[in-house]
Amino acid sequence: MPPQLSQRQKAAVIVRLLLAEGAPLPLLALPEDLQADLTQELSRLRLVDRDTMNQVVEEFAAELEGAGVAFPDGIYGALSMLDGHISAGAANRLRRMAAATGQGDAWDRIVGQDAKDLLPLLEQESIEVAAVLLSKLGVTKAAELLGRLPGERARRIAYAVSLTEDVDPETVRRIGLSLSGQLEARPPRAFRKTPVERVGAILNFAATDKREEVLQGLEETDADFAERVRKAIFTFPNIPDRVEARDISRVMRAVEQPQLVLALASAKGEDRIVADYILDNMSQRLAGTLREEMAELGTYREKDAEAARNAVIAAIRRLEADGEITLIYPEED
Repeated sequence: MPPQLSQRQKAAVIVRLLLAEGAPLPLLALPEDLQADLTQELSRLRLVDRDTMNQVVEEFAAELEGAGVAFPDGIYGALSMLDGHISAGAANRLRRMAAATGQGDAWDRIVGQDAKDLLPLLEQESIEVAAVLLSKLGVTKAAELLGRLPGERARRIAYAVSLTEDVDPETVRRIGLSLSGQLEARPPRAFRKTPVERVGAILNFAATDKREEVLQGLEETDADFAERVRKAIFTFPNIPDRVEARDISRVMRAVEQPQLVLALASAKGEDRIVADYILDNMSQRLAGTLREEMAELGTYREKDAEAARNAVIAAIRRLEADGEITLIYPEED
């Protein structure tokens, strides 16, 4: 071995050690020329003595510890980090420029899109292109999108995935550029959420009688929109159907106990089922404590009780937004 390893040789040593430990290495994210250089260095090295290996590891660890801040890789990573901090017009212009000049990997932009933004591409593109798109997505998002497609088209795309084994990387790259261009060509939206999501979020916290009054009016005007809003609404009676039993204890910790006691004690009629569902899916000791406080609760205003139930809903929404729980959503027709 030479007395002093080059930086590339040191990188090869680190990669070899990490592979030996079974650590996942996203080497595919590197440019292909760097992947080739790394492979060549690995092929040239034969034996590295333990002292040299330890010196390389210590140097690598020192560099990691000395790193102050890491910046995103490529224009798409930078735009993702700045999302919400720069105007939509500026972001779209930068994305179009990146797509036109081939900066970064267009697939990074595509796979980061919400399912609702990718669905039109699967509906409009050819079966072959849709199969490539589905293959590049994570399993969860791909399954969600496949479930939203009509049965016949979903079957054809699923079968087409089985024919993508021999698709060359350049074809996949070009497909990514084309799909990314379609995404960038869409006009910027003033609102991040769909009308259904926005109306549903507003009605979540409206008084029950007012919510029903608005929904009945929507059904008279646009029955399809009203139905989708009903599915988007999440209120206190929806808890047993939408919140997993195993998540109840986590939800309860996110609600202040006085509000929780009032929300459960004031549950009448169908809401009594909700209270029983919550109490049955927490520790017996805590459920016993809550039942005692509920029994001792004096008079209360219905306005305060509704505010307490809304506090439970708000806690569930926060936990869902933070990724700590996953709600069950009604299946699409």
